[in-house]
Amino acid sequence: MALALPPLIALYGFATYPVQRATLLWSITYYFLTGLGITAGYHRLWSHRAYSASDPLQAFLMCMGSGAVEGSIHWWARGHRSHHRYTDTDLDPYGAHTGLIWAHLGWMIVKPRRKPGRVDTSDLKMNKFIKFQHRFYVPMILFWGLVFPTIVAGFGWGDWKGGFYFAGIARLVFVHHSTFCINSLAHYLGEASFDNKHSPRDNFITALVTIGEGYHNFHHEFPMDFRNAIFWYQYDPTKWFIWSMFKLGLASNLKVFPENEVNKGRLAMQLKNALEFKETLDYSKPASELPILTWDEFEAEAKKRPLIVVHGFIHDVADFMDEHPGGRALISSRLGRDATTAFEGGIYEHSNAAHNLLSMMRIGVLSGGYEPAKIRPSHIRTRSRTDSGFASRSTSQGSASDSDCVDESTHDEVSHKDGEIARAASQYVPPGEAYDILQHRELGENVKMESTSYGKLF
Repeated sequence: MALALPPLIALYGFATYPVQRATLLWSITYYFLTGLGITAGYHRLWSHRAYSASDPLQAFLMCMGSGAVEGSIHWWARGHRSHHRYTDTDLDPYGAHTGLIWAHLGWMIVKPRRKPGRVDTSDLKMNKFIKFQHRFYVPMILFWGLVFPTIVAGFGWGDWKGGFYFAGIARLVFVHHSTFCINSLAHYLGEASFDNKHSPRDNFITALVTIGEGYHNFHHEFPMDFRNAIFWYQYDPTKWFIWSMFKLGLASNLKVFPENEVNKGRLAMQLKNALEFKETLDYSKPASELPILTWDEFEAEAKKRPLIVVHGFIHDVADFMDEHPGGRALISSRLGRDATTAFEGGIYEHSNAAHNLLSMMRIGVLSGGYEPAKIRPSHIRTRSRTDSGFASRSTSQGSASDSDCVDESTHDEVSHKDGEIARAASQYVPPGEAYDILQHRELGENVKMESTSYGKLF
């Protein structure tokens, strides 16, 4: 009845009575004030002790929270602590794993209304404001929920009915569902930015309708932090209110989780998502999985199809010759030859994308890595960058042809028996494979919300 009657009265008011501008502005203002009574008071102050509040601030938040008509502070905070301790289990009084509708409204309608798990509430029992409100809860919700918004509009600009229908009843409906969205939408819409073990998600839209409580994945991971949003551009008016009270000397001991640990959580999820994305991509075959050809075998094979050698790998460029941005002729001039120097900047220093694409054309590895040293002219001077496996070459008489260029650092490897993979091929890594992700263990992903893309609706 308490949940069904206010919406009906509000609809009747909208249908039978005009909304005055002053009353509309007052209704919106009182919506935010009573909403802050829940988010800054019931939630972040008393449920999580994320900051300390002076007596005047506690009294204000107690009154505004009473105006939201969502139960006493003690009852609300006790249930919310159970929600955090037993998230997505049957001891969670409004667990999202039971369905979106249940988490939003069902847990307050179906009997028994809830079975919260055991938590410590000793601090709540000692707070004088919590004890006072719990004792006089009914008169407080009647006054702050209905009487106060009505008399402000009535004495202020003579709109008694509008104050009751809109600032009282309609505003109450919006505050209720704003809070209910924290239990429902904040566990369904958005991303698991810091941990995907449980259902809470970060989402800007949810933050808009919950006075900043929409970055819920962060909140469940770091519940003692007075913030929900940690970036300046994220919408969290509750955080701004608490910070303003701190500047005015009405709040203190604002708790902030160590930034280093926050970043670890974010990085872990980013790496997990990157690993999942990586597994959808195709990568080049490593040298150990490719056949090894001698130079003579390569030359013989190159007479049958268009092959080139780059970085010690043999590539079949048949399907790419006509697509080459520089034209077919540039590739044709190097068929059957070592084109490493040209590829690495002798003619054009190719992009990372070109390296990645070329690596997908591998069909084998050249034994020794380069053309045999016996065909190298004596006037060629070479040097190598052994840290990357890329060879850069220069001549005393201008640029030499690719077939003339050999990395002296691989000379010993050329003389090895057939089947030896040179350092150039074994060390070369395409840019698209430059970074790898080492997974030590699974992060324990939540499997209770998988019945639909957004979790269970019922």
